[in-house]
Amino acid sequence: MKIVLALGGNALQSDPKDTSVEAQLKNCRETAKAIVDIVEEGHTLAIVHGNGPQVGQIIKTVNDAHASDRSNILYPLDVCGAFSQGYIGYHLQNTIQEELRRRNINKNVGTIVTQVEVNPKDPAFENPTKPIGSFYTKEEAEKLMAEKGYIMKEDAGRGYRRVVASPKPVNIIEKGLIKDLVEGGSIIISCGGGGIPVIKTGQGVKGIAAVIDKDFAAEKLAEMIDADQLVILTAVDKVCINFNKPSQQELSQVTMQELNQYIKEGQFAPGSMLPKVEACKKFVNFNPNKKAIIASLENAKEAIKGNTGTTIVYK
Repeated sequence: MKIVLALGGNALQSDPKDTSVEAQLKNCRETAKAIVDIVEEGHTLAIVHGNGPQVGQIIKTVNDAHASDRSNILYPLDVCGAFSQGYIGYHLQNTIQEELRRRNINKNVGTIVTQVEVNPKDPAFENPTKPIGSFYTKEEAEKLMAEKGYIMKEDAGRGYRRVVASPKPVNIIEKGLIKDLVEGGSIIISCGGGGIPVIKTGQGVKGIAAVIDKDFAAEKLAEMIDADQLVILTAVDKVCINFNKPSQQELSQVTMQELNQYIKEGQFAPGSMLPKVEACKKFVNFNPNKKAIIASLENAKEAIKGNTGTTIVYK
């Protein structure tokens, strides 16, 4: 099958306090084993990953360098996103190639710095809520708002942070290239961190300060390359209702009707499980003959076989 695999944050960073390059590379080696397990089953893969901690560290480094010496460039958010795509993609393709060689599997692996189009009239731009980068004092925040036009908001008493919109993806600029490479048998890493948000202009596209949810980007990619499955990997084996309550229940297979009811009941946490189930819902609605899966990285191969994980089907 042709599968779009969306990697959760635990695939790159198991310890939230350790954002070092060495820790990420170690995690990627473990992630590569799970990915190549799927490749060994004969599937072709397009891989999407998050970039939250990594792009946050890049932005902080850029901000700190600029604060210490104004001649250091204060790189815009879209460029920082591109940095993170290259950095994370390099580690993933390097470790996946290592694991392929270890198992004597001959496959090409590559990363595409991906631009994802958003609608400039998306309602998300009316109320930016996604915090990025460092904390600032009120005075520093006011200066950045005046000098850079940033939107700064106070964050839980810890200081002020820049906030940006999180619009939905409407198109993937490099979709044709990704599809050709995946159908040719290559393992392609793309749409990293949800992709670099761009908007159409008279000359083409240009970057915009925003953050796209990586699960929605993975879903859009699955639509556009005609994937057989969308598989979203996270830290839990199955989606649960009544999470962390005595009545907690794991879900093995969910129909669209059941899923809509659970969403209506508020069963899934915003910013956590909700975007994952909504992305799966969107993919299955797009093509009712296909299915989406949410599972843990460790059990990804078995989830694709239908032996574990939560599978979302139309009916």
